[in-house]
Amino acid sequence: MKIVRHKDSDFQGRIRQICAPSSLFDPTIEERTRKIVDEVAQGGDKAVAEFTRKFDGASLKPGHFEVTQSEIDAAIASAGSKLKSAVKFASENIAHFSRQSKRQNWTGENKQGGKVGEKYDPFTRVGIYVPGGTAPLVSTALMTITLANVAGCPEIVVCTPCDAEGKVNENLLYAAHMAGATEIYKIGGAQAVAAMAFGTRSISKVQKIFGPGNAYVVAAKRLLFGHVSIDLLPGPSEVLILADSTANPSFVAADMLAQAEHGSGHERVWMVTTSARLLRAVEKEIATQLPTLSRREYIEKALKNSYLIQVRSMEDAVALTNRLAPEHCEVMTDKAATVSRSITTAGAIFLGNYSPTVLGDYVAGPSHTLPTGGAGNSFPGLTVDQFQRRTSIVQYTQGALRKSIEAVEQFASMEGLSAHGRSAAIRLE
Repeated sequence: MKIVRHKDSDFQGRIRQICAPSSLFDPTIEERTRKIVDEVAQGGDKAVAEFTRKFDGASLKPGHFEVTQSEIDAAIASAGSKLKSAVKFASENIAHFSRQSKRQNWTGENKQGGKVGEKYDPFTRVGIYVPGGTAPLVSTALMTITLANVAGCPEIVVCTPCDAEGKVNENLLYAAHMAGATEIYKIGGAQAVAAMAFGTRSISKVQKIFGPGNAYVVAAKRLLFGHVSIDLLPGPSEVLILADSTANPSFVAADMLAQAEHGSGHERVWMVTTSARLLRAVEKEIATQLPTLSRREYIEKALKNSYLIQVRSMEDAVALTNRLAPEHCEVMTDKAATVSRSITTAGAIFLGNYSPTVLGDYVAGPSHTLPTGGAGNSFPGLTVDQFQRRTSIVQYTQGALRKSIEAVEQFASMEGLSAHGRSAAIRLE
């Protein structure tokens, strides 16, 4: 862990360094990803198979990427009662939350009597990326596929990496199937995103791609924007804990270690506090808890680029939080709800000592697919309405058109587009 205090002579310079762009905008990663995307665009299945062999060690023949029904049946048969109970527990909360934010069709009249409104249709074919490398993210399958299912998408395509034997983790496979996936492909990385965006002989093109991933997956999503619709930029995990002297240091340390364990080394973990005492206590707690954790080596990679930061005031703490736009923001302060009102760029906010990020990761209800790398300045987290395509509806009567014609002709005249004005006026002759 790196420690930065507001009394340091180079404090502002170090803060600028901390706020520098993340791996989402790494030019080396972008260049490598572009080559993968271009090869898939030209080589299709053959290129996907080659990258799967290169990166995952699996020899999959083109045309054999899809998980078979027998593999799904085996995953269902092997699912234990505890897994089934956990999947049901989380799925019910996720589906309930999603139904509340699903957009509904509406119609109304403007002042001239013209009928206007919006209709929302589910995308017909969506692609969902589910990470499955060092940690098969069973929860991510639920946090994405469930939303597509609630939205009513008829074709839900899932891509997730396989192991060297060409197998997908059975727990993840069970969750994806139960959540409503209609097709599951055992391919991962930037090549999977490109395959869904362009379409190959084996995988038909999708309309929109969703889901988190490593820096290469997110780079592919950025590069493919326009070829296909993209949800947001959810890359390597982040947590910022905004804390004062009322925070429990063991809780803070545990939550920082939890988000550091994903394993890519690009995770970003911060604590921002006004309390020097808390900073010292958290530093000690991290040193105490770390040796007891099973993924210690992965956590240590992430901690090399993680920070304990002491600022002068709570106002400075909130300002730095908004500048970093963290994926997860835990507010462990006195009057946490009041403090959180000024936080406007976080992907998700967790209030108080008993709302750890892991609740959002697994069971609370909102999707854990959230913007990272500063993208929270511009993007919200994943919601069910992103699986719905909006269309505006306009219907005028002759009387409503007559009340509007003067303004229409004025705009057409100002813009020098006489045919525009004529197309309305001809209906009133």
